[in-house]
Amino acid sequence: MNAGVRGIGSALLGRRPRRRWVHLVLGGALLMPYWLLSSVLLGALLPGGDPLRRVALQFVAFGTALPLAAVTALLPMVRVLEGTAARVLCAGAAGELSTGPARSWAARRRTAAWYVLHLFLGGVVSGMSLAVPPAAVTLLLPFGALDHAPAWWREHQWFGGPALGLALLLLLLATNAGAGALLARSAPALLGPTPDERLAAAERRATVLAQRNRLARELHDSVGHALSAVGLQAAAASRVLATDPAFATEALRAIERTAREAVAELDTVLGLLREEEPADPAPAGPTLAVLDDLLRQLERTGVTVRAALPPGLPGLPPAVSREAYRIVQEGLTNVLRHAGAAPADLRIDLRADRLELELTNPLAAGRPPRPGGGRGLRGIGERAAALRGGCEAGPTPDGGHWRLAVRLPLRTEADRAPAASPATGGGTGTTRGDVVTGVAGAAGRRQNGEPGNDGTGTMTGATT
Repeated sequence: MNAGVRGIGSALLGRRPRRRWVHLVLGGALLMPYWLLSSVLLGALLPGGDPLRRVALQFVAFGTALPLAAVTALLPMVRVLEGTAARVLCAGAAGELSTGPARSWAARRRTAAWYVLHLFLGGVVSGMSLAVPPAAVTLLLPFGALDHAPAWWREHQWFGGPALGLALLLLLLATNAGAGALLARSAPALLGPTPDERLAAAERRATVLAQRNRLARELHDSVGHALSAVGLQAAAASRVLATDPAFATEALRAIERTAREAVAELDTVLGLLREEEPADPAPAGPTLAVLDDLLRQLERTGVTVRAALPPGLPGLPPAVSREAYRIVQEGLTNVLRHAGAAPADLRIDLRADRLELELTNPLAAGRPPRPGGGRGLRGIGERAAALRGGCEAGPTPDGGHWRLAVRLPLRTEADRAPAASPATGGGTGTTRGDVVTGVAGAAGRRQNGEPGNDGTGTMTGATT
């Protein structure tokens, strides 16, 4: 019982209804200029001294003031002002309201509907707030003013007066609570974003997320590859520092070159992250035209890669060539980190409508599997999917090798696509063989924490 009374008291007199009362009184105050203007116009059009006529005109002025308010609410900034007031005072409506001006006519119409509702309910509650308390006090403390009341009222005033006064106060409180709850329920629908605005916001979030993922892939592929190469080169130099100073010196020079290139790429990516415009715009990233440099870098780290590359790689569309380079770089980085002593094989096929990449390396034996996977294969799949291509990664059917295969559409006109002889079987068209040899790298582990390099992985893919 006590809990129910406290609940009713909180619903009528708590912090929330008090704040909503302030919001409604604000609506009544906003209504006053429109009501006064309507009263003056109606008084000039319909003159008359009859008291009942004047009272009726006030109600008519109240009704005609609302369309005037709706017209002014079409201004874009009204939604900002009303949304701020509703967020602060109309408790329960926060978190779903727009913060910007109404740009479209749909948003303006919704704002106008909210403004009219706010002013209408505010006018009712404000009028009752001015009239009900004096009347209730008069009924609760009946004296003098009721001397001219009917005899039946004077006989029962000590019973009927206080009860009617309390009823009027409860009516005011209930009206305030109901009007406030109606505004709070209507605010998200009328002051919230329109479907077009929600769609635009979702598109902006998707664009930002795609940009963040792209930057994360660039950092992972470029800087991660450089750090792996630097680590292996430093380890090799430390092992032969006393016995082969020349090799150690070359390794240190390779570390310097690799670090310089990594810093340059990191600066480019951080510039994009800060939305900076460089004074001298640099290329978006390396392409397959400089793939030989990557292979030579791997040679300096002591990794064996046998590459079969077709001619015409420099003429590929820049977007395809950049993504293909990063995919090859990530695949070779995984080999650099985790492959065994046997060489890796890289094959690139350039067909009429697509580019095919295949990288294979022997699986490392005796390594326990690790659940899950790293970001490398995921980034490769995202790069392929962004170009509407696909990728497959996993152990070969015989279980002896790890295979990464990627297909990238060229997305160019047929007459602009580089000429390439179609391959048959597993071979390429016209190819040139570049064999990069050296001492094998670190002992094999799973590629970048992803399934496959210990022979336990499963085939994964990313296609659209």
